[in-house]
Amino acid sequence: MQQDPHAPGLLQSQQAGGVAGDASVRRPVGAVPPQPAATGASGNGVASGDPGAVLAELVDTTSRIRAAIESVVTGRPGLADITLAVLLAEGHLLVEDVPGVGKTTLAKALARSIDCAAGRIQFTPDLLPSDLTGVNIFRNDSHEFEFRPGPVFNNIVIGDEINRASPKTQSALLECMEEGQTTVDGTTHVLPRPFLVVATQNPVEMEGTYPLPEAQRDRFMARITVGYPDTDAELLMLERQEATTPLSHLEPVADGAAMLRYAAFVRGVYASSSVKRYVLALVSATREHAGLRLGASPRASLQLLKAAKAMAAMAGRNHVLPDDVQRLARPVIAHRLIQTTESRLGGVTAEHLVDDIVRRTPVPALDRSDRR
Repeated sequence: MQQDPHAPGLLQSQQAGGVAGDASVRRPVGAVPPQPAATGASGNGVASGDPGAVLAELVDTTSRIRAAIESVVTGRPGLADITLAVLLAEGHLLVEDVPGVGKTTLAKALARSIDCAAGRIQFTPDLLPSDLTGVNIFRNDSHEFEFRPGPVFNNIVIGDEINRASPKTQSALLECMEEGQTTVDGTTHVLPRPFLVVATQNPVEMEGTYPLPEAQRDRFMARITVGYPDTDAELLMLERQEATTPLSHLEPVADGAAMLRYAAFVRGVYASSSVKRYVLALVSATREHAGLRLGASPRASLQLLKAAKAMAAMAGRNHVLPDDVQRLARPVIAHRLIQTTESRLGGVTAEHLVDDIVRRTPVPALDRSDRR
């Protein structure tokens, strides 16, 4: 009797075309099938049960995941919070920096902290779209085609050096990231939930890289830069990793069903009309800024609000504050912007422009009706 190839957690490693299951992040069981109603989510999008208890559980679990990530990626505070906010908001994360600063390690630490199916894709120039999504193989014994799922059929997908693949292969992720499904030979296959893509990329100035197209950059909820650790943090890294890798000591602190439950709760976090107008004011300002040729899309407004809800829940609140929006404005908006030539030549980055917009945009004053 053959195993169902669609069953999450039973996926086979794909060794060809630069794709492989990563033993350090892959677990054979724990994937959650795509039935969100089975996780305790009620019809109004808020997790069932006592909301206060769910919020307390969410805060405790995310604190432990944060501690696990920061025990591996030392000296970079704040990265874990943004990573967890993207996960809870059901988005996708782009990690950009030079080689060797811990981009893949950050993604692996997140994957090992959650007990669900995880897979890794090493993007190369000769990687094909079918190496990501899977292929139909003809079986002589049954005279039928059998679908062999690719590595995107995991709960957490680590795409290493995504901008080393051709634009055709990069585009294969678009439907997966936006729709939670993929189409192979005319047949649509639903991906397991939760589903998170953590893609790493080197700066486009590095040799052998292909800049991500605007359409694909816009699919990522947030982009973060790992950066170099300070001297003390790098010394701590040398001491911790002198004889072993800290990833080997990480244990899961939650499973996929729990993360779906928390995501359902985050969707129900209250955002007042004042906060929503503040989000729109920030995003609209990017479309009118003199230093930008292309501003942020309406998708940016939606994803900024979702991420702010997740950040509020992680702080133990059931309502969003302007502080949550401000904290996430740079990672959520900056990678979607296209600067003018004059702005780039002047040494101004998109992050600087977002910071300028945040400074110039009036912060709304909230009253009691804006909190719950």
